[in-house]
Amino acid sequence: MSGLVAEQAAFLIDVSRLIQFATAEGWVITGGELWRSPEQQEIYYKSGRSKTMNSNHLRRCAIDLNFFWNGKLVWDKELIRTVGEYWESLGPKNRWGGNFKDFVDVPHFERRSSF
Repeated sequence: MSGLVAEQAAFLIDVSRLIQFATAEGWVITGGELWRSPEQQEIYYKSGRSKTMNSNHLRRCAIDLNFFWNGKLVWDKELIRTVGEYWESLGPKNRWGGNFKDFVDVPHFERRSSF
């Protein structure tokens, strides 16, 4: 198994743990974007929706999730903070977009990868 495949597999195991945790906390979670083509990344970069052309979505090591509370879509950083902190507690490679310094991306969860 290649290093990238191992990273992707570990990432998805943590994503499953995250979804179970968030669901137990009362959230309803739906899937957003996991994989992103280089062409789509370029569109997001040029429009300002992304700050990099080196997104972990390109390697399938990032996911955007939709969080619903009482039937309403929520992207409020403080309301989702507990879930983001849980994500980061699962391992040192995990980063939550709500804690990004220069571009806050609350629904974004990623695993840092050197591939």
